[in-house]
Amino acid sequence: MYDPLIIDTAIHWGAVILYVVATIANVWGVIFRNEKTERNSYRIALAGLCVHSAALLYRWKLAGHGPYMAHREVLSSDAWVMLVLFLVFMKFYPRVKPASIIVFPATFMLIALGLFFNPAVKKIPPTLRSIWLVLHVSFYKIALGTILVALAFSIFYILKNRKSFDWLARLPDKEILDLYAFRFAGFGFVFWAIAMLAGSIWAYQSWGRFWAWDPVETWSLITWLAFGIYLHLRRFFGWKGERAAYFYIICFALSIIAVFFTSVMESSIHSEYFK
Repeated sequence: MYDPLIIDTAIHWGAVILYVVATIANVWGVIFRNEKTERNSYRIALAGLCVHSAALLYRWKLAGHGPYMAHREVLSSDAWVMLVLFLVFMKFYPRVKPASIIVFPATFMLIALGLFFNPAVKKIPPTLRSIWLVLHVSFYKIALGTILVALAFSIFYILKNRKSFDWLARLPDKEILDLYAFRFAGFGFVFWAIAMLAGSIWAYQSWGRFWAWDPVETWSLITWLAFGIYLHLRRFFGWKGERAAYFYIICFALSIIAVFFTSVMESSIHSEYFK
């Protein structure tokens, strides 16, 4: 008899290996200005995405529900959504390509991290059977994808402003990097708001209240307000350049605390579902 969890793990590791190869090729192509190697890195990433998709579909079939009930599937699906969003953005906005040097490694590290958690399949309880939960989780994943791209452009702005590396000359002008960081942060702000709204409606349906100051809820609100302050400072107070980039990095750090650390370190409804 074969163990379906071993197959699940093997397929995921196959995706990780392809993403690692894509990352190495991408970094090599960008730093050493080898366009052929850089193009091949995107092809390898697409191959990894196909294997990754197969892994998630297999996991979905095993669990009987979407990938939002355990660390392994949550982190894997987060990585999948981030990469798909980036590839779609890259198709329509070729200037976002340089962000791959951050998106690719983030993708394989998220999946690899998830593979070190318990692979057991968790059945979905009645309180989680709601379209609002699906929307809640989905929009958080989309928000994470967009704010990761904004992070890449913020970091690129800082590096290019200091002219630390020759390969940075291939990046768009600093003004473009700054503008894209602002725009993608705006997308993330909107998607984060929709995710919180959907979560509140789901909470009301399940427990009769919209908000309970759960640790994850609280940190999520703090993060959303921080992004709102970032956008407000840029739009109405003329913040831009390095000052805005550093402030954005702080906002991104808050999002990581809200989504990944609080649910593990604090006791809450989210920690129960995210075991």
